[in-house]
Amino acid sequence: MNLIEKVIERLLWESRLMIFLAVVASIFAAFILVLIGTFEILYVLMSSAKLFSEKEVFEEFYKYAIKHIVTAVDIYLIATVLLIFGIGLYELFISKIDYIEQEEKSSKILEIHTLDQLKEKLAKVILMVLIVTFFKYAIDFQYKEIKDLLFLSLGIFLVSLSIFLMHKGKAKTTMN
Repeated sequence: MNLIEKVIERLLWESRLMIFLAVVASIFAAFILVLIGTFEILYVLMSSAKLFSEKEVFEEFYKYAIKHIVTAVDIYLIATVLLIFGIGLYELFISKIDYIEQEEKSSKILEIHTLDQLKEKLAKVILMVLIVTFFKYAIDFQYKEIKDLLFLSLGIFLVSLSIFLMHKGKAKTTMN
């Protein structure tokens, strides 16, 4: 019975390595999104050749450029979520990344020791994705009535409140 138990426990322990597929997929998806975001920016740069020809062109281009640049930022933030998720899964399930611990130049944002740390870091970046997405929709929205501006103001207040609460929660955890 003891041998069977050891074999089962060994199989259960080694089954954690299947998470490596999620790690590779997350890192690869982050890479693809970084390329897509970069192409968004390059597309705006290539389209800017006609920018100084006429005032009407400039005003239209301004709206167009803001929309695409904000979209690129949104894409980069989602890529960041995937990168943090992939590296966090690797650290939690596969092995510690010694290079992160030894690196003095970079921040410790990718250093993850617990599932709660991973969730906290992901939540912060996801909140930023939601804020950028809100901003993107706020740019495109047609404000026709005073009610629309009231809802925009309410949305801005809620975004500000979420940022405030996120920082307040950070201040409490650093005091403890």
